[in-house]
Amino acid sequence: MLVMDWNVPDMEGGEVLRRAKEKLATTAPTMFLVGNNAEDDIIAGVTAGADDYLVKPLRRGELVARVSALLRRAYPSQNSAEQLQFGPYTFETRPGRLLKDGSVIDVTQKEFSLALLFFRNIGRPLSRAYIHESVWVRENDVPSRTMDTHVSRVRNKLHLRPENGFRLVPVYSYGYRLEKLGA
Repeated sequence: MLVMDWNVPDMEGGEVLRRAKEKLATTAPTMFLVGNNAEDDIIAGVTAGADDYLVKPLRRGELVARVSALLRRAYPSQNSAEQLQFGPYTFETRPGRLLKDGSVIDVTQKEFSLALLFFRNIGRPLSRAYIHESVWVRENDVPSRTMDTHVSRVRNKLHLRPENGFRLVPVYSYGYRLEKLGA
């Protein structure tokens, strides 16, 4: 996917887009970023071949949503349900279902995202800021206690205790780490 700024010194945005597509010989989706929402800029970009546009300043959540939508349309075969296996835990990314030893665990979407983030990063300490950006994408002011509560729920619902081979521990003044015991 190509994401480019429409305002490039000494060159028109449409020319940059044309050259990039020519040089890369790609039909990848393209998005351009504009400094204002002037209709002429938007029309010029879409006419030049861009699939979408965003007005700066960028909002992280909107950028992620639009990029995801473009990639889903461009590569539909890669959007099938993904199953990720971590010991007895199976994460089905669509529809966001979590199983332990074949039995469904009742989790909210936030709990699912949080658990998957921990399992994808087993052994790594994750900062509170990184967890916040990854799970609470669009929410700016999430109280510290909210994250702690969600982590506690994930720990309890998934039975992340030493006797089950995993331990979800706080990292003092930093964040959390999921540990696989006996590894």
